[in-house]
Amino acid sequence: MPILDPAPLPPRKAVVKSPHGIVAAQSRLAAAAGAGVLAADGNAVDAAVATGFATGVVEPWMNGLGGGGFMVVAKADGSPPQVVDFAMVAPAALDPADYPLAGGTAQALFSWPAVKEDRNLKGYHSIAVPGQVEGMRLALERFGTIGWQQALAPAIALAERGLPLDWYGTLSIAVGARELAEFPTAAAVYLPDGLPPVPPVEGKGYLPLGNLARTLRRLAQAGARDFYEGDVAAALLRDLQKGGNRISAADLRDYRAQVVPALDIRYRGVEVAAAPGLSGGPTLADVLGRLPSSLRDATLAAGPSAAAYAAYADAFARAYAVRLERLGAGAPAPSCTTHLSVVDRHGNMVALTQTLLSRFGSKVVLPETGILMNNGILWFDPRPGRPNSIAPGRRPLANMCPVVVRRDGAPWFALGASGGRRIMPAVAQILSFLVDYGMTLEEAFHQPRLDVSGEGRAILDDRLPVEVERAVAALMPVLREPTSVYPVQFACPSAVLRDPATGLHHGMGEIASPWAGAVAETG
Repeated sequence: MPILDPAPLPPRKAVVKSPHGIVAAQSRLAAAAGAGVLAADGNAVDAAVATGFATGVVEPWMNGLGGGGFMVVAKADGSPPQVVDFAMVAPAALDPADYPLAGGTAQALFSWPAVKEDRNLKGYHSIAVPGQVEGMRLALERFGTIGWQQALAPAIALAERGLPLDWYGTLSIAVGARELAEFPTAAAVYLPDGLPPVPPVEGKGYLPLGNLARTLRRLAQAGARDFYEGDVAAALLRDLQKGGNRISAADLRDYRAQVVPALDIRYRGVEVAAAPGLSGGPTLADVLGRLPSSLRDATLAAGPSAAAYAAYADAFARAYAVRLERLGAGAPAPSCTTHLSVVDRHGNMVALTQTLLSRFGSKVVLPETGILMNNGILWFDPRPGRPNSIAPGRRPLANMCPVVVRRDGAPWFALGASGGRRIMPAVAQILSFLVDYGMTLEEAFHQPRLDVSGEGRAILDDRLPVEVERAVAALMPVLREPTSVYPVQFACPSAVLRDPATGLHHGMGEIASPWAGAVAETG
């Protein structure tokens, strides 16, 4: 009897529709927190901030207080979209000599040489100054309507209860267990008895999250800047310095998020508002600039042809060649980020991507605060003299690519994804499915995709027909993979959309993720 590979998932998810607001996220539990804020008359930014804090509790391997990211805000009044940039920053006293090359390649996952003891990948030396708390403060103060305590309340309640345990939560911890075991506080939280936690046979199980709830309560009481200048900052510094990290009191005190104009990309009659600068936005602009002429021979009404997929692959390959040559390399995979999209009842939209970078970031949980810290130094190229080399006080090149697409000046859909370098190709394809082929949001999320993200090959969803494989294989090597829960071969998108014909809002989460989905405001 032949041994068969496991059958791929037959994923199918229904779109969520509502005349009211919707939050789409990689965790429906976190999305529900944001939907509750919408139901209490909060706007899209209010809901995004509340959801963002909640995801840090229920998806700790993806993001949290110790991370950073980008938020795109597009108002229904037609005003220019804005971006809240709360990216991580290297410490001012960082010394590139702390990251000597060790020879070979870093676990075959990165395009640059390995560093001694993987110091840029895990542990205290891999931690950059986090921007998450400051970014949420600035977003709420500039664009929100609710108070800081109200925004934190859902996350506090979730943290006090603990991390929900089911098979997917156990899997998500087990994947990082080997490295978590190297760090005592992380192991104590996520590996009780030295093993990944197992959900109970009956009822619901929850994993205590150390001192995280206490820290969230302190921030709610003292305000966001306490993270950078108050008691929480002091606790962070004590733990960081004990571990040999170079973040100083001045690094925390001087950190500020920024509100900047969105990168405005024009594509086939729509306006794409993306994060500018050291993000995936400029590379998305490069790709979209290549696609109109590339797709002109495709039969647009029939959906993407083999020639269209080949055009995607070629555009991605060329854009990544430019990105990696001019801007520097970023981690190809795996990267653990989270994305959420929000539309409120008035049509205001937010696309928010936030990350620790790798799964469980640095793998360091700071004992006093219970905060899991980023490994943002991994974004830098450890080789000197490169566009993105490790340097003090510098912001690294990130892969995050949240967008809000407007049509006739009004927000049409908000979109983004997690998945490292694979984020931008997913965003570009879903955007094209919606704009070029007139798909519904549900159709666009179920349409198979390919990935080309600077690794010299294309990965094709194995649901794509052989004609697509032949067309792409004429350009580059091809690997076929299923859409599955794990290993994750493609980015994990979340989106909301306003249907101008009906006035209804639509929301979708990644079809292969058991936790991802959309939650509508009730009332």
